[in-house]
Amino acid sequence: MAGFFAKFKRGLAKTSRTIFSPIGGLFGSKKLDADALEELEESLYSADFGVETTEEILEEIQSAYRKNKDLRGQEAAAIGASVLKQVLAGSAGQLTAAETPPTVIVLLGVNGSGKTTTTAKLAHRLTKEGRSVLVAACDTFRAAAVEQLRTWCDRLSLDLIASQRGADSAAVAFDAMQAAKARGKEFLLIDTAGRLHNKSHLMDELAKIRRVLAKHAPSAPHHAWLVADGSLGSNTVEQARVFNEAFGLTGLVVTKLDGTSRGGALAGIYRELQIPVFFLGLGEGEEDLQPYDVDHYTQAVFGLGDD
Repeated sequence: MAGFFAKFKRGLAKTSRTIFSPIGGLFGSKKLDADALEELEESLYSADFGVETTEEILEEIQSAYRKNKDLRGQEAAAIGASVLKQVLAGSAGQLTAAETPPTVIVLLGVNGSGKTTTTAKLAHRLTKEGRSVLVAACDTFRAAAVEQLRTWCDRLSLDLIASQRGADSAAVAFDAMQAAKARGKEFLLIDTAGRLHNKSHLMDELAKIRRVLAKHAPSAPHHAWLVADGSLGSNTVEQARVFNEAFGLTGLVVTKLDGTSRGGALAGIYRELQIPVFFLGLGEGEEDLQPYDVDHYTQAVFGLGDD
């Protein structure tokens, strides 16, 4: 468990430094003052928590400061983490399996969000847990998408169903569903296209994939997760709305958190859309896709806890 939390601490280090570095010493024994509180406000906005969450965190810290002018940085951090935990109550998704396999998970998101890589990493994680998995390369529009996924699957010894560029993505999904059933796979992961510049075409394509899957199993797909680039911050909310309209989202995977100081955006996305979070991308390696944990996230964002 300690190693699990250490990944959160490392992956969210840029965000935690953004929150407190400008007012040096806040994590330790330094007392807060009016200037420190003002800089903290700017830092929380920079971390992209959103207006409501930022104001709630500041209100609680300021209230504590009014009652105790000796309030220290570590105490302020603990207050911030506590408020954030309340905001995110109920935000952790639980991966449930279909009564009749395969359990179908469709990964959605704009190009560049890390969707294809996340598909492979998720398949790897499930395989390591002893689950049998089939991956479907249904982003047939982007030239590099199929080859990128094929490379990951070859590297991680994952089963893949793919076709050539320009193939009908719904036909690939249909073939993959048939293959998953025939091979007795427990999970089918489907990587999809994400070209928002042609939104109507994308929606039609995603709707067709959904119809094809439902022909095999009325309850499929069982999960539809948006893979969101954490470095985009609150801009991801609009993306989520588009994909929710097109497909109906049941969960979030937030990627690239290790490379951004805007890791607070997860709170804004959840607050706005109430879509549960399943995994976080905390690094580039195949082991760096980690199950989302509210306690670990809130503690790591505020630089609390031991590795």
